[in-house]
Amino acid sequence: MSERIIITIARQFGSGGRNIGKKLAKALEIPFYDQELIDEGAKESGINPEMVKDLEETPTNSLLYSIATSSFFGAGHFSPTVELPMTDRLFLAQSDVIRKFAAEGSCVIVGRCANYVLRDDEDTVDVFIHRDFEERVNQVSKIYDLNLKKAEETVKKIDKRRSNYYSYYSDKKWGQADNYDLCLNSGALGEDSCVDIIKAFIEKRNIRKKARG
Repeated sequence: MSERIIITIARQFGSGGRNIGKKLAKALEIPFYDQELIDEGAKESGINPEMVKDLEETPTNSLLYSIATSSFFGAGHFSPTVELPMTDRLFLAQSDVIRKFAAEGSCVIVGRCANYVLRDDEDTVDVFIHRDFEERVNQVSKIYDLNLKKAEETVKKIDKRRSNYYSYYSDKKWGQADNYDLCLNSGALGEDSCVDIIKAFIEKRNIRKKARG
C-alpha cells in the first residue's frame, strides 16, 4: 500500500486477534510481526531465547516504571549500567524492535504494548479484539485440546497476565475503548469481517487526512 500505516493489535486470549492480524497483513500486502518481536527482542536484550516465552508479557515490580514513563524510555534505548530484571530488559528491547519495524514501513504488530510504544506515531491504527468469554473458552478448548475447566483457567490466567502487563508498562487500562481506535467483537463479526472493517477504517482515515491537507 502507498500510504504508510502501522496497525497494532491487542487481543483477548482466544479471540482470534493473531489470526485477524495475519489475514489483515496478507490483504494489505505488508509485513506481520509477532514471533519476530520475540526473536529480535531476545537477541537485543541478551536473554536466552528459550527463556523468553516464560518472561513474555509478565511484568515485575522494579524501577522500570519510572524509566518507561520518562524521556529515558522515549529515547528508545536503555543504559547497560542500569540493573534491570530480565522481563524489563526484554520489554525495553522489544520496544526498540517495534520502533525499528515501524520505521521501516507499513506493518501489522501484535501485542507487547505496541500501541503505547508507538503512541507518538501519527500513522498508527490501534485495534483491540475481544470476544464473549464462553466462546473463547470453547475455542481454546478445541485448539489446545483442553477440557473446559482447564481452558477457562487458561483464558483467565492469560487475560489477567496481559492486562497486568499493559497496565504496568503503560499506566493505562488494557481493553479500555479510549486507548484504541477500534474495538471489535470477533465472535459477533467473524475474523474476515473484522479484517474488512479495519481496512475500511484505514481507507476512511486516509481520505480525511488528505482532505485536511
